[in-house]
Amino acid sequence: MESFSSLQILIILLGGCVCVDLGRVDAAAHSKNGIGVQPLSKIAIHRAVYSLHDNASITAYPHVLGAKGEDSQWISVEIECPNPAEDDWVAVFSPAKFNSSKCPSDDDRQNEPYICSAPIKRADFSFALFSGGLSNPKLVAVSNFIKFANPKAPLYPRLSHGKSWDEMTVTWTSGYDITEAVPMVEWGLKGEFQTRSPAGTLTFHQNSMCGIPARTVGWRDPGFIHTSFLRDLWPNSMYSYKLGHKLINGSFIWSKSYSFKSSPYPGQESLQRVVIFGDMGKAERDGSNEFNNYQPGSLNTTDQLIKDLDAIDIVFHIGDITYANGYISQWDQFTSQIEPIASTVPYMIASGNHERDSPGTGSFYDGNDSGGECGVLAETMFYVPAENRAKFWYSTDYGMFHFCIADSEHDWREGSEQYKFIEKCLASADRQKQPWLIFAAHRVLGYSSSYWKSGSYGEPMGRESLQKLWQKYKVDVAFFGHVHNYERTCPIYQNQCVNTERSHYSGTVNGTIHVVVGGGGSHLSEFGPVQTTWSIYKDSDFGFVKLTAFNHSSLLFEYKKSSDGKVYDSFTISRDYRDVLACVHDGCEPITLAP
Repeated sequence: MESFSSLQILIILLGGCVCVDLGRVDAAAHSKNGIGVQPLSKIAIHRAVYSLHDNASITAYPHVLGAKGEDSQWISVEIECPNPAEDDWVAVFSPAKFNSSKCPSDDDRQNEPYICSAPIKRADFSFALFSGGLSNPKLVAVSNFIKFANPKAPLYPRLSHGKSWDEMTVTWTSGYDITEAVPMVEWGLKGEFQTRSPAGTLTFHQNSMCGIPARTVGWRDPGFIHTSFLRDLWPNSMYSYKLGHKLINGSFIWSKSYSFKSSPYPGQESLQRVVIFGDMGKAERDGSNEFNNYQPGSLNTTDQLIKDLDAIDIVFHIGDITYANGYISQWDQFTSQIEPIASTVPYMIASGNHERDSPGTGSFYDGNDSGGECGVLAETMFYVPAENRAKFWYSTDYGMFHFCIADSEHDWREGSEQYKFIEKCLASADRQKQPWLIFAAHRVLGYSSSYWKSGSYGEPMGRESLQKLWQKYKVDVAFFGHVHNYERTCPIYQNQCVNTERSHYSGTVNGTIHVVVGGGGSHLSEFGPVQTTWSIYKDSDFGFVKLTAFNHSSLLFEYKKSSDGKVYDSFTISRDYRDVLACVHDGCEPITLAP
């Protein structure tokens, strides 16, 4: 019996969207206990044998992508197969002439299978039909090659705050080295004269990676990363921009046009809306599987943010960005996935264990959660206004908000370089102009009742070292990821609730509210058995937090689920400047009546 079928696969041009389509494997399958089942790790690709069949075929079209300047495009794949079986599957290979003999790792710590093929910019790709299931794959048919009309085109703009409130940075990816073309951004107030600003160009190499698989089978050439600085912006103004490269022959390559709204002047009173979450990652639009396939909720979160984009001013993704884990091409997939968001509002990131941790590289934790990336990808693919991007801590302002972003993968204990930064950042907040003081880090340096499922309260050294700073400088909310769920505490200090209110706080709050918001998309975490007295709301689901500052006295906090965008937990803070100045326990210096 012969069978003819067709499927559609979404190719994000010049990026890595699709690795493998396993028609009968649930793409959302994942381990709820936090391990994360990786379907492609089950494929014994090293055992694959040729079993080409004269009557089997696989055809993909169109043959050339982006011929009309498209940024993304669907590929139709038609399959003709005699005697189809339940264990047939389709793979995508890039480069198209994939040779598994060139794939094995030279590092004995790298386990089979060696999957070193993934769609990426500047490389053609092909489809292959296999039978025999995942354990004994047999190559039945290979498709034609799919190519790109312009494999070097500029793509995936990522906005970020610069080091001053009136500066926006634009980072993007292309295939153009500076010897081939001059990178730039053409920009200006929307509808008015446009100017051009130059861009710096960075890249990194295989020997920049610190371990497996990034240094071995996960390596793919990242192309070139460009960053331009748009300075002296008018506050609260709409700007348009496009990415460009001037070729040696004098011609130009331009991206499509984008727009953003510049930041308000620090302390300015206006409606200001902030979104915060961690641990999102990426997933396949067409339902196919990939090697690191344990971020089942990432598309839901992404899509909800896109739906609400008109009511979002800035986004903070506080660690565990892509979960590429050393498979370099997946950073292109992630930047493609978030492009509608990051090209429109500042997309600020923090460093997590899946970005930084690599043995023997100075990480505070000595695991290999980054898959050998050791921070190189995060600090190159995204801009943050840090003094040293390898030390991923920084401060930034948005109107009435002052943010202190810490790096939980570097030492933050008292006396450390980062501790001194954190205190300086918190102390620098002018609370009369910027009443809303926010602290964020990836790992839970505060409180979580599900940390390690032991009922402990998060990272004990974090509380010992940092809670006196949170209290002294009256931090309103401290946000953390790493634990893949949502939890909000009461205003807390030294393990004790210091305020009995739950949904509305007025006057002096007396402590800091701690929020775990690690349900951005990765496999969910369960809560521990201990019922902590300081936990007000828990939810083991995918979601994010939105902060809305109406003025200097009113703040709205909302927790929204990614599945429907509805609010499931909320509270408000109402207070005057004198309430911020009021003394709280351990929050004021001792006073004396001495003359």
